[in-house]
Amino acid sequence: MFQFHSFLIKYGEIAIKGKNRYLFEDKLVEMLGFSLKPVEGEFEITKEQGRIYVNALSDYDYDEAVEAMTSVFGVVGVCPMVQVEDHGFEQLAKDVLEYLDHVYPDKNKTFKVVSRRARKNFPLDSQEINREMGGIILDAYPEMKVDVHNPDIMLNIEIRTKINIYSEIIPGPGGMPVGTNGKAMLLLSGGIDSPVAGYMIAKRGVTIEAVYFHAPPYTSERAKQKVVDLAKLVARYSGPIRLHVVNFTEIQLYIYEQCPHDELTIIMRRYMMKIAEHFAKEDNCLGLITGESIGQVASQTMQSLAATNEVCTLPVYRPLIGFDKNEIIAVSEKINTYETSILPYEDCCTIFVAKHPVTKPNLNIIKRSELNLQEKIDEMVKTAIETTEIIEVEA
Repeated sequence: MFQFHSFLIKYGEIAIKGKNRYLFEDKLVEMLGFSLKPVEGEFEITKEQGRIYVNALSDYDYDEAVEAMTSVFGVVGVCPMVQVEDHGFEQLAKDVLEYLDHVYPDKNKTFKVVSRRARKNFPLDSQEINREMGGIILDAYPEMKVDVHNPDIMLNIEIRTKINIYSEIIPGPGGMPVGTNGKAMLLLSGGIDSPVAGYMIAKRGVTIEAVYFHAPPYTSERAKQKVVDLAKLVARYSGPIRLHVVNFTEIQLYIYEQCPHDELTIIMRRYMMKIAEHFAKEDNCLGLITGESIGQVASQTMQSLAATNEVCTLPVYRPLIGFDKNEIIAVSEKINTYETSILPYEDCCTIFVAKHPVTKPNLNIIKRSELNLQEKIDEMVKTAIETTEIIEVEA
């Protein structure tokens, strides 16, 4: 069976960058290399005239390689292609017919030839190549027909240093290569929303670190493993994630003992944000990321978000802020985190929950309640930070 050994990588908005475009291209090459590392086979990634090529130098698993390349942010499409030397138009016509024979055994299809003459010393211009090549294909395969509006086969011929022939564009995720837009700290729970939030911010080129609040013995080791598994799934797209596992039990119990129960969630979240921001600043992150969506639960009303936000000096990015739950679930299914997210293990936010949490907290009242904690809370936060476990997570 015929197997492609070359791929053309199409990218989107990187192409409109100015003098620093090469930085984005170099990062995309680096991330493609990282993504292809676990794939069996040897690959060479090259950059040439605004194009990125991936060449397989040995036998490889096609499906695995395509899956790896189409999970890299910045990639708009992956085109399996045949790359040939320029030996004149007659030889090119033979190469194109050979390509069609290999890739489309059933010739009962419509087609359109789209050529691009990037190298101007080729004797025919784009329109002439389209016309001549179309005629040659029709003569060779009378059962094929031309359809310029909606063809089954869009046959692309690019005349560059070498000549690229391809007809399939496998869509990629788009976005920007990870590492081109700074770093941010994701508050990762075991739920549906936070992995999606991490994915969406990483898609804009941001390197992701994460913090998870663990509450043993109320949350099990299995709950922690679930979060590590979720981080692994997000790391398929974002690259390696540094996960901070914070022991939050003492702080939670202390808040539970000292503060009004209807304010528990808000006060706990304020301390989570403080601790997350500590690690964010320590690791030179430029913001925090949460999976909050307006009005989804009591702690995500506009008033609650304002109350939790108040403790932070860094910006808090909330990519899901206007999403419905069904829209969030749709993305989580697309990135394969949904099935892991719904595993029935408790996280620290679901254990100490008030029956009737406050939905419109008054910041002054919350701060007054927090005065009940001042005897021990700073020491507890310090201990939680010092005893944090760091796990380097790779896909």
